[in-house]
Amino acid sequence: MPRIRPSCVAAFSSSPSHSPSFPVPGLEGVFLGYLFGRKKATEVAHVVWEQVIQKGDLVVDATCGNGNDTLAMLKMVLDDSDACGGHVYAMDIQKDAIESTSSLLDQTVGSKEKCVKLFNVCHSKMEEIVPENTRVRMVAFNLGYLPGGNKSIITVSETTLSALKAAERILMPGGLISVVVYIGHRGGREELQVVEAFGSGLPVNDWVCCKVQMLNRPLAPVLVFMFKREN
Repeated sequence: MPRIRPSCVAAFSSSPSHSPSFPVPGLEGVFLGYLFGRKKATEVAHVVWEQVIQKGDLVVDATCGNGNDTLAMLKMVLDDSDACGGHVYAMDIQKDAIESTSSLLDQTVGSKEKCVKLFNVCHSKMEEIVPENTRVRMVAFNLGYLPGGNKSIITVSETTLSALKAAERILMPGGLISVVVYIGHRGGREELQVVEAFGSGLPVNDWVCCKVQMLNRPLAPVLVFMFKREN
């Protein structure tokens, strides 16, 4: 299982009335916020990422979209030095997404933008952009269409499955594959089935896989987390 980093708790502290033994520090407040409709699925994902990512890590944003996840990852991997302590490899099949991500990084992190490498390619090409024989701490997916973009351009089951298999191959022990699946569009449910089947097929001795899904909100995003055990 991934290491739990106490330093991340302050950002999402819970009230004293809540149980201090919640299994993942920092997640209780944001999970309850998601449960009651006050938090987004991506906010839950970000808090889970904070429990896994360490300063200086290499991580992959397999669907960078408008850059919000890329920016969150960058802040988690950077150390306090002027050099790039960590790197984010961000990819998207849409040029508009790459441009949006680049613009957001330029506005928010300035010179630290050099710690992000952007690639206008399909996420199934993941192993082609990560240096050979390199292992990454996390691979994250936001599956669906580009927010604010052309809704007819979506991630599809075939390439997503290829990307998940690539993520499995390059992930280090103690790492995480994080997937937020948007299912309210054509092909979304089929893609969720592919993600679930992939996670269900990972060997239990090496992986811990879970899903967070709203039962009475059939179009709500589904979160899937796949932790690679440290052997």
